[in-house]
Amino acid sequence: MKFLIFMFFFALGFSGSLAQEISLKGKLVDAQTYKELSGAKVQIEESFFETLSAEDGTFILTGKDLPTGEHILKISLANYKLLRIPVIIEKAGIKDMGLILMQPVVADYANQISTISLSDAELDEDEAYIENLSGFLQASRDVFLNAAAFDFSQTFFRPRGLDSEHGKVLINGVEMNKVYTGRPQWSAWGGLNDVQRNQVFSMGLSPSEVGFGGLAGTTNIIMRASKYAKGGKASIAAANRSYNGRFMASYGSGELKNGWAYAVSASRRFAKEAYVDGSLYDANGFFLSVEKTFNEKHSLNFTGFYTPNIRGKSSPNTEEVFELKGRKYNAYWGYQDGEVRNSRVREIKEPVLMLNHYWDVSEKISINNNFAFQFGKTGNSRIDFGGTKKVEINGQSGYVGGGTNPDPTYYQKLPSYYLRFKDNPNYEAAYLAQQEFKENGQVDWQQLYNANKAAGYTLYALAEDRNDDLKFDLNSILSAKINEHIDLNGKLAFAYLNSHNFASIKDMLGGDTFLDVDFFAEGNRETSLENRAQSDLQNPNRSVTENEAYKYNFRLYANSAKAFAQLNFDYDRFDFYAATMASQTSYQRDGLFQNGNYPDNSLGKSEQLNFTDFGGKIGANYKITAKHLLGFNAAWFSKPPNLRNSFSNSRQNNEVVKGLKSEQIQNIDFSYRYRSPNIKARISAYYTQIKNATEISFYYADGLSGLGRNSTTAFVQEVLSGIDKQYIGLEMGIEAKITPAIKLKAAGALGQFTYNNNPNLYLTSDDFNEIVDYGTSYLKDYRIAGGPQRAAQIGFEYRDADYWFFATTANFFSHAFLDISPLTRTANFRNDSDGLPILNFDENIARDMLKQEQFKDYMLVNAIGGKSWLVKGKFIGFFVSLNNIFDKLYKTGGFEQSRNANYRTLKQDLEREIPIFGPKYWYGTGASYFAMVYIRF
Repeated sequence: MKFLIFMFFFALGFSGSLAQEISLKGKLVDAQTYKELSGAKVQIEESFFETLSAEDGTFILTGKDLPTGEHILKISLANYKLLRIPVIIEKAGIKDMGLILMQPVVADYANQISTISLSDAELDEDEAYIENLSGFLQASRDVFLNAAAFDFSQTFFRPRGLDSEHGKVLINGVEMNKVYTGRPQWSAWGGLNDVQRNQVFSMGLSPSEVGFGGLAGTTNIIMRASKYAKGGKASIAAANRSYNGRFMASYGSGELKNGWAYAVSASRRFAKEAYVDGSLYDANGFFLSVEKTFNEKHSLNFTGFYTPNIRGKSSPNTEEVFELKGRKYNAYWGYQDGEVRNSRVREIKEPVLMLNHYWDVSEKISINNNFAFQFGKTGNSRIDFGGTKKVEINGQSGYVGGGTNPDPTYYQKLPSYYLRFKDNPNYEAAYLAQQEFKENGQVDWQQLYNANKAAGYTLYALAEDRNDDLKFDLNSILSAKINEHIDLNGKLAFAYLNSHNFASIKDMLGGDTFLDVDFFAEGNRETSLENRAQSDLQNPNRSVTENEAYKYNFRLYANSAKAFAQLNFDYDRFDFYAATMASQTSYQRDGLFQNGNYPDNSLGKSEQLNFTDFGGKIGANYKITAKHLLGFNAAWFSKPPNLRNSFSNSRQNNEVVKGLKSEQIQNIDFSYRYRSPNIKARISAYYTQIKNATEISFYYADGLSGLGRNSTTAFVQEVLSGIDKQYIGLEMGIEAKITPAIKLKAAGALGQFTYNNNPNLYLTSDDFNEIVDYGTSYLKDYRIAGGPQRAAQIGFEYRDADYWFFATTANFFSHAFLDISPLTRTANFRNDSDGLPILNFDENIARDMLKQEQFKDYMLVNAIGGKSWLVKGKFIGFFVSLNNIFDKLYKTGGFEQSRNANYRTLKQDLEREIPIFGPKYWYGTGASYFAMVYIRF
């Protein structure tokens, strides 16, 4: 059989070699300035033959299988009008198209407007439960990717189930993923949509010129001054999702006669309160890029952007809270002097400056050298209710204070708390709590001020958890054409991070100073309560003022050096690639406080963590005919754990995660694509394994065993290590042109994303000041949470020749799951607080209690439309999008609370009519809109 397959492919190749080579070439220039245009996509319609124009604007399509006869040559480039040129390709020889002029005004601009505008919500979100999909903004006309980016994203659907840390985002060849989490922080450059259109996207682990890439693809955003067409654009928009209003303007000079070019952009987005109650939004964006071309070989580009933004967070809620207050309820805000004030605000102020040197060594070799500098702060505010006062009692010192939890959804303030005893429910108190919560149910700011005044010291304060990062990136990217069939790409990169992490007081709420001790600290045999309460033993009983570090104070250092090389082979019917990478990464913590709970392991530098990683990938495409193409990609590589998951409790000590290793990743995917004049289709199958992953979580837990103390409640750090994950699935998309103006489309994803082993779990906590190892957490075959694992779409689109369009889609989602608690799947679940097995443990009941919740299936209907006019050389237009038109209620995510850590406590809670510690959920946005008018000049 293998011999027959070999002979089949040999015969195909041999027959092709007998055919005479055919070539089609030309040169692309700007119709106004005659500037040579590089990077344009040149394609013969109805086929897989395509190429990119070179630096001098030339392109050539060649091959023995090049389709002959009458065809359409399609040429596309960002910010230029799409060209479709009839061409007759002869059976032999070279056809020269000569000089091809491209108009800088984009006739199909309405479509680009919709693409960018629909992505704004994703660009501005970065919560842990939200996976950004903006990498697909300019991906391609692939039907599935368009559906994933613009329709599926509102449900937090993840293509192939992958977290955003597995996608690489670069700007001008510089990687922008955060070292701490591995995720791209889109809000650090949000609001610059107009100058982010030039994107090169590589799906999955397919070849990329700027790096080895990641499982979820690679996006390189080109923000180079000379790549912007001459002209400007201004727009104004209104919405009701992340923000209420937006102003945006941009202008590019094009390349001037003296070799200079520049581009500028500015924007503002705002909302006193967006879709969710109390979710303020205040964001600005500023961008400047200047480039000087010195000669034919050298040019130097400067790019700088600053997008300060503030966003009020929204709370996940239990079913009890949802029933009382609805889907828009947010527990984090309250009224102060008649104004909405959110207690949990995320603020990002991180300017980015970069220099890019472009060097054309020869016609076949180019080198791009880049330097980037990113600095600034990320802050997350919260109410600290641990304010205390030192007192002398009977000649001994002690502390008084510690306020009650101001969270209006704190379990002791809800009706369920008063109904917790089945044999003695307090209905009167439950009713009063219900009425109070329904009528108020928000943060009572005035009460916090009054409490501080009555106490005579700062009992409550608004604090902020700060990350002040300083990051340098330096890299060099090589592109070389070895011969007409082989290209070489290479990259050397170095990055350095100095991250200062600390808590500070933003607002004393009417108080003067805050005593920096832990009122909730518990004593033990080794350390006195006096010492354990101290955040810094070097400065005991220290009173702090606003903007001064307290609670915790440390630095994290990270260094990484990476090397990447890739060979691309391109032949008539067959193209393939092979790539390799190597990296060296180091992490270290430097404690600036000597924490009273960990006096010997908190001050000074930790051990240095070092990770050496390697990887390789290969892939190929085979053109069966001009309409049919087969492709595959395969990869094996390792990656270091994220900085966040390397230290078990970095806020308080230098302890490193036990047995920490690099993650091992394997991936393979196959695809079939079809193109004809009226139909475009793709179907892909994939299989991915991620091994040795680590995850760290923080929460309160009840029912802990093996602590060696009376209390079984503690605030813990849960370390889950040695995690294996498996992702298997299919994705497809098809688009059919019914008439020149009408298209029908369909897309679908069928996935199964599961834990593939039973990892190890241990807890640390300053409450018991030791490692408690619970061994195996039985997670195998549980689903990985994070949006629906199955999705389908059918859609209709009408585009009129008079530049107006309308499109609508129906989108179906299923198999979304609640995030499970690993602690309740350990031996602790079976044990009592004394470490002995729980009596009357019932396996069948336990199995039902630990069954993972699957969310209900749902369908969302969306629509977009718009029109543009050409008026005296300027495009004027409008665009409208409507999401979830029928206001469907659905859950986008959620998690089990780990408060009930053993069988007895969980069983008691689930048997209540209203569980006290039920799961918490996030709900999707209801009916929402985005409307914009714009002018391009």
